[in-house]
Amino acid sequence: MNYPPLLQGKTPDEYRSIFEAMYCRGPILTFDGIEVRFRKKDFNHCFFESVRSKDDTFSFLRAERIQWIRYALQDPNSDRRIGWDSTRKRFDKKRRVAVVMGNYVVVILLTGDKKADFVTSFVADSERTFQMLKKSPKWT
Repeated sequence: MNYPPLLQGKTPDEYRSIFEAMYCRGPILTFDGIEVRFRKKDFNHCFFESVRSKDDTFSFLRAERIQWIRYALQDPNSDRRIGWDSTRKRFDKKRRVAVVMGNYVVVILLTGDKKADFVTSFVADSERTFQMLKKSPKWT
């Protein structure tokens, strides 16, 4: 699957407008028929990262890949894994992780039969994150 080029040169507010227009007007259908819903508030968790406190620094690295979220959800060749529940410290079969383009991660939370909520997306750029992804069971 051909992914779009990075979307560069935007302000955080412009990226927010793009996110709301692309994702918050209706669900995105995954390649296997799951309806993924996005909420406007998801933008902050997705495009801000913690440096000094929770979600305090805008990430242009993440934002440049804003168009990749849809592609990752619709890519039948993505590496799909069971996600990690950090609260319970265990893998959670309701969390689906799609890894594409080598290190781009999109996480959804299944909420019902063929329905899910978008959780986040990010670039896995640390060895710890790669190790966690490798240990995750395959999504079946």
